[in-house]
Amino acid sequence: MHESAELRTGVVAAALELFSAQGFDQTSVEQIAKAAGVSRSTFFRQFGGKEDVVFADHEVLLEQLREFLDEGHDDPWGAVCAASESVFAHFAHDPELARRRYQIVRQVPVLREREIITVFRYERLFDDYLRGALPGVDPLDAVGFAALVTAVHNHVLRQLLRGRKKVPLATLQNALADVRRRYGVAGDAVTAPDDMVVAVFPRSMPIAEVSRRLQSQLD
Repeated sequence: MHESAELRTGVVAAALELFSAQGFDQTSVEQIAKAAGVSRSTFFRQFGGKEDVVFADHEVLLEQLREFLDEGHDDPWGAVCAASESVFAHFAHDPELARRRYQIVRQVPVLREREIITVFRYERLFDDYLRGALPGVDPLDAVGFAALVTAVHNHVLRQLLRGRKKVPLATLQNALADVRRRYGVAGDAVTAPDDMVVAVFPRSMPIAEVSRRLQSQLD
């Protein structure tokens, strides 16, 4: 690990430990710096404030995802799913630290608001990428896929954060595979001669209800 990354990780761990022990509002930057063994000026070079310490991993992850998506991919839908999986794998690597962060965020209103904004940044990143990688894509499909991938990811991640049991990456991968099937962009889809299904529904029926009925018949 790069020295700067090690320093950042040490400061984050020290800050979360203090936040858990004495509360977010009751913890000062000076206390965090002392616990992490760094100077106050070093802290501010690495972070903008206490809130930034809590969300430091997300800032790094978002930048890494931008770089990954900018590489170009033959399967943009799959690239978005792979990006989601990499974020999950990061937090699953150290679930205790992730759970401690989650509990702190739940307890502090300003952090909960920051979390909502952070989640939207992932969603917006995926949406913008799909629109750029697939010029002819329907904007509703791009934003809908990005939103659903983000929502599914958060749902599976919360299973890890709220419990004590290990949640394997395969849980998220299976859920994302279902997302791809729902949008008709499953990468491994193979059509057999008897796979065609013809169905008739009222024009006014919502697409979500059409999808639900078809899924119930095909399962």
